Amino acid sequence: MELTTQQRMSRALGYPVEDPRQIPALNLAYVGDTIYDLYVRAYLIHTRPETVHNLHLLSARMVCAQGQARAFFAMEPLLTAEELSIYRRGRNAHSGTVPKNANVTDYRVATGLETLLGHLWVLGREERVDELMAVAVQVNEETGKEA
Repeated sequence: MELTTQQRMSRALGYPVEDPRQIPALNLAYVGDTIYDLYVRAYLIHTRPETVHNLHLLSARMVCAQGQARAFFAMEPLLTAEELSIYRRGRNAHSGTVPKNANVTDYRVATGLETLLGHLWVLGREERVDELMAVAVQVNEETGKEA
């Protein structure tokens, strides 16, 4: 059986893989934010012959709270009841701060999505992350073309 990225990292770095239900929601969101960003950046470098500066500007539009909220609402009908519960756990966690360029609603939705992605990644559900991120990239690409 092939190891997941999480399992390979755990083995290489010597940390235990925890049950994601035991990890605080905002810690999962911390990891989920990186996963979201990695997928967007990987997509952009393979689809856009741009300078690094322009790639940064493109990714910033997709990974900002508004872009993540847009992605969540596109994928929401595809989520299971358990995934929606995990999303709500993250959305309802209060970090105490909201970036000045984001509204509170978008920021909380984005945090919920990041929590879900972090949870799935810790579980080793990489194929599910792939499916959800395909929706996220597609909806943000379509929105970017309209702008």
